[in-house]
Amino acid sequence: MNLAGAKSCHRLLAVLAIAGVLVLAGCGGGRANGGGQGNGGGQANGGSKTNGGGQAGAERSASDEPEASARDRMVHETIESRGVRDSLVLAAMRAVPRHLFVPPDERPLAYADHPLPIGAGQTISQPYIVAVMTELLDLRPGEKALEIGTGSGYQAAVLAEITDQVYSIEIVESLAKSAAARLKELGYHQVQVRAGDGYRGWPEAAPFDAIIVTAAPDHVPQPLVDQLAPGGRLVIPVGELFQELKVFHRDAGGALAERTVFPVRFVPMTGEAEERRVPAPAATGSDR
Repeated sequence: MNLAGAKSCHRLLAVLAIAGVLVLAGCGGGRANGGGQGNGGGQANGGSKTNGGGQAGAERSASDEPEASARDRMVHETIESRGVRDSLVLAAMRAVPRHLFVPPDERPLAYADHPLPIGAGQTISQPYIVAVMTELLDLRPGEKALEIGTGSGYQAAVLAEITDQVYSIEIVESLAKSAAARLKELGYHQVQVRAGDGYRGWPEAAPFDAIIVTAAPDHVPQPLVDQLAPGGRLVIPVGELFQELKVFHRDAGGALAERTVFPVRFVPMTGEAEERRVPAPAATGSDR
């Protein structure tokens, strides 16, 4: 994209954000809507581990043919074609039955590329942003992952198709309970769900190789950074009106590197994240 086009794109993003539209996008390539769930520490309903990710999806494939075709189209047309290349991520997105993670009246739109409401004022993120954030997480089989913001359980299921150690925290108790039951029913026994505030992570299960946050605080919670293992990755949207998707990587020596991916729009992270909100700097001088 040339400079003029980039400026126009960013102006459009600003207008959409001010209007409160849950859109977003990287100016380099197509829209990315951060739907977002709430955030999530208190135990709701934990699952036990199984050997290896991906098992649940494989067990469903024979009885899921029409939806499997819809998922194939979704992955090909809205995810793979826009640059997501990680084979584990693409396979996970093809395997997880997204239509079973949304309310019945939303199921006809389950494989469209936009967020959908899941109740309690929360949404399930659009498939593209789920895939992008999972690819940025660089999760490998056998690694331990933490999700902040279980929502309907969809993102946790995608992670569970890749690894057998998934922990997820949701601050809305009703969502935590329903997600835990849904994940268990669908065979994702390797996902452990906890109801509570995810700002402080899951210390007794730390350290984590990968942490993904699906709601936006205005700052990066230090407890999550502290729970990254050497080599660990944290993917998190940060900001209030204007948000950016960020990736943090802890190297073997413990040093932390940060990079910004693109602008996003997620629901705000609630609970302790709100209480610790960083105040805006006081205005100085005059505009006259």
